[in-house]
Amino acid sequence: MDVFIGIDLGSTTTKAVVLDGNGEVIGRGITNSRSNYDIAAQIVREEAFVRTRFTLVERWLQRLVSAGGLAAAPPDVIAALERNLKLQQHLELLDRLREAMSMLAGGPKHRAHASELQERLEGMAVEMERLARQHFAPGGTRKSDFFRDLSSADYMHLAEGLADPKGITFDTLCGVFDAAILGVECLPIERAFERHIAAALDAAIAERPLCDVDALRAAVESARATELFEVSTAGTGYGRARLPFPKEQIRSEILCHGLGAHAMFPGTRTVLDIGGQDTKAIQVDAAGIVTSFQMNDRCAAGCGRYLGYIADEMNLGLHELGPLAQLSHTRVKINSTCTVFAGAELRERLSLGQKREDILAGLHRAIILRAMSLLARSGGISDQFTFTGGVARNPAAVAALQELVDENYGARVLNISPDSIYTGALGAALFARRAAERKAA
Repeated sequence: MDVFIGIDLGSTTTKAVVLDGNGEVIGRGITNSRSNYDIAAQIVREEAFVRTRFTLVERWLQRLVSAGGLAAAPPDVIAALERNLKLQQHLELLDRLREAMSMLAGGPKHRAHASELQERLEGMAVEMERLARQHFAPGGTRKSDFFRDLSSADYMHLAEGLADPKGITFDTLCGVFDAAILGVECLPIERAFERHIAAALDAAIAERPLCDVDALRAAVESARATELFEVSTAGTGYGRARLPFPKEQIRSEILCHGLGAHAMFPGTRTVLDIGGQDTKAIQVDAAGIVTSFQMNDRCAAGCGRYLGYIADEMNLGLHELGPLAQLSHTRVKINSTCTVFAGAELRERLSLGQKREDILAGLHRAIILRAMSLLARSGGISDQFTFTGGVARNPAAVAALQELVDENYGARVLNISPDSIYTGALGAALFARRAAERKAA
């Protein structure tokens, strides 16, 4: 099966999109960006291929339904399959982490208490596996699908309870984890679907014993046996210059976000993308071709990195900022969105007794005001208007944007896709497909 891949290497996350021969999205992947961009691109490509094979399972079952061989496709079983495969991937990485921490504990740095430290770490590893099974259990909740985020949260929680100020300290335990995770997250999991789907399938069937087991096994085997031929790949994003592709396979972020937004919403004429490191205001024509743009390419003020810094200062998860800001009744005016001075201003306002939700409401408005300035310089806001990037998932940012657009431009159709974070990768995949079509012509 021929596929076309787009990879968007951002400053915080790397995304991938896989298209089939008809140009339909059949796979998406996302992972933390790493210092080793080759590894980040390899890992996200594998994640997208895993999702591609689940799409093939869904298609196989749907064909069976259409032919009358199956009453209905079981979407809950597909979700169970994905969840259990993610668990198997997580457990594999936990085994690697356990091995790496054990080696570090036995090294010269910890020679004085190596045996005790290794015993402590082994107990933590066992408990982390138990917690992982809870995270991925039916009805379980987890704050992130990224291994580093989940394992770090579990490890730090356990370390706080097991640390001994007079023996193996919290800093010692943290040091071992920090050193081990750097190596573990740079080891890609190859052919994850093929290697882990059998265990995931058995677990999903155990959870859903009333499903058509034979049909499901046949669909999974068909997906596993399908060869995926990577016809063409294109890359973009903040780290595009470091992607392991030839120069002719690299496309600018502006072009990819413009084309990706147009593909998601064909009526798009203005695009605002707020990512981790930059904000882009883009104007496109009816074909998705960029006609003008503005970009704050020298400062991360008002971008995802800024919000991440604020979350750290407030000891909150990044996903908690928007909902908390929406609880505000008296918005605080924020003077600066500079990341360098954000902590000082935040602490000052908290010391004055101002509420966290009011401060956050002001911060979100300040971020969007900065974006509105870029939009004005790029040519204003036309109808339809599409908001993309990770910050488009933040409800307070969306509310502030809608309010300011209404105030300054009147009624506009505001498009936001649940998959907006993949916009750049989608545009890159479309460029990859076009390049292959031109080569074949």
